[in-house]
Parts: sequence; C-alpha cells; structure tokens
Amino acid sequence: MTNLNLDTVRFIIDKAHEFQMLGADSADDADEADPAYAELIATINDLEPDQQISLVGLMWLGRGDYSAEEWQRALKDARDQWNARTAEYLIGTPLLADYLSEGLDRLGAERD
Repeated sequence: MTNLNLDTVRFIIDKAHEFQMLGADSADDADEADPAYAELIATINDLEPDQQISLVGLMWLGRGDYSAEEWQRALKDARDQWNARTAEYLIGTPLLADYLSEGLDRLGAERD
C-alpha cells in the first residue's frame, strides 16, 4: 500500500476535518495560531519526502484522479511534482479529509 503509517494518515484526516470545519478554504485563510492548522501543517512538514509524496498520491486517488490500479503511476506523478510546499498544497485542497479517507478505502486500508 503506502509507506505511510495509518495512524498518521488518520491523524491528518482528523486535523483536516477540524481545520475545514473552521471555515477556512485554504492555508492562506488560516490563522496560524489555530491549533488544528498548526498541528496539520507541522505533521505534514515533519513527514519524509517519500511520505509526503504518498500522501499527495493518496489524496489524488481519493479525489478520483487515479484508480487503485494506477496507484504506482499516482506515486510517480506525485514524486515528479514534489516540492517543499506540499503541506500548503494539501491543506489548500477542499475536502482533503474526505479525499484521504476515500483513498484509504480504495487501497483497501482497514478502518477503525
């Protein structure tokens, strides 16, 4: 599946839900003092580049840009586009939490 820890992905999903419930549409609208935003951005920034790449691929998979059969292609494309602004890119994606959850489902990850 991914080189991401499922607990980490679930934590990101939970924080993304919290952040999006605050009504911010993007990282640009966020109050950097907001705990959900701060935890979300720190968690993503603390991931290794390969883990950030997997997270982007997972989001794309859940959004429907790729099918589960195209997982390796999604990872390759995410690797080709990786940069140091991955956290901002992900946080700026509306429905991030939903897309990550759907991506896990499409890859057959077990849910609690």
